[in-house]
Amino acid sequence: MSAEQNHAQLAAYILSLQSERMLSPLTISSYRIDLEQLARHAGASPGDPPFAAISQVHIRRFAAQMHAQGLGGRSIARKLSTWRGFYHWLADQVALARNPVVGVKAPKRDKPLPKALSADDAVHLVSHSSVAPGVDPNTPAALCDLAMFELLYSSGLRVSELTSLDVRHMQHDGYTSPGWIDFDGRSVTVTGKGGKMRSVPVGGPALTAITAWLAVRPALIKADPLPLFVSARGGRMSPRQVQLRIKAHAQRLGIPADVHPHVLRHSFASHMLQSSGDLRAVQEMLGHDSITSTQIYTSLDFQRLAQVYDAAHPRAKKRP
Repeated sequence: MSAEQNHAQLAAYILSLQSERMLSPLTISSYRIDLEQLARHAGASPGDPPFAAISQVHIRRFAAQMHAQGLGGRSIARKLSTWRGFYHWLADQVALARNPVVGVKAPKRDKPLPKALSADDAVHLVSHSSVAPGVDPNTPAALCDLAMFELLYSSGLRVSELTSLDVRHMQHDGYTSPGWIDFDGRSVTVTGKGGKMRSVPVGGPALTAITAWLAVRPALIKADPLPLFVSARGGRMSPRQVQLRIKAHAQRLGIPADVHPHVLRHSFASHMLQSSGDLRAVQEMLGHDSITSTQIYTSLDFQRLAQVYDAAHPRAKKRP
């Protein structure tokens, strides 16, 4: 009897969503799928209670079962939200002690590790000698790309920090440069998240690449003389243009990864940490407010060590 009662209540709720809330057919279909799963959970064993008798303990068990079956935290959270809305509606139809879904949270989603290139792939990507067949490395566009890619990897900049760089520091008529290169100090000053400024060292290859780019840059300047990196139209390079350029460059080189500017930032952090082990220094160079944000790169480093171990240690090799 409880199964029939459950299905009747679900049908009434779906009807109310269609007639009262005027939800789209696609949204209604998603609600129906989630609610039918609740009905299956509730009727999984003989004698399971009707919806009105389900407690928070039951809901927690249902969520745990979905998690054990491999359902992600985001999907479980969506289902719990749907169920919570259903019980809010059901409270107007029958007597409920409480909404059993209130207070039940989905399992925490695993935070994916950032993707970083190997040191060899990163150097190959930004090196002047790494030019795809048929590409002239001495064109203004190629020299600009090389300078940008070298600087991203050399100093771990965000793409927004890269594109906001000026060719020199300027403070005039209320304008203050958000970032600039200091060749004498071999550093770059940028404005990061929250308006925080920081200075990061710049390596020799990046300075050399930027110098070569500056030699041809004046021919492209049309209006604003300040941007360090400009597009073929003469305006300040946009983050989207950098994304497209680095992706195309990686594809031409045959690098088997989805390369975007942040991959070079991750690679910078991972390789610096592998070489130095100085988490605080890497935190400062990345501009992280909290050391917790930087600690994720220790997981990357351990992941690399685990791969080396699995490949090299005799007792780690899988045997039939």
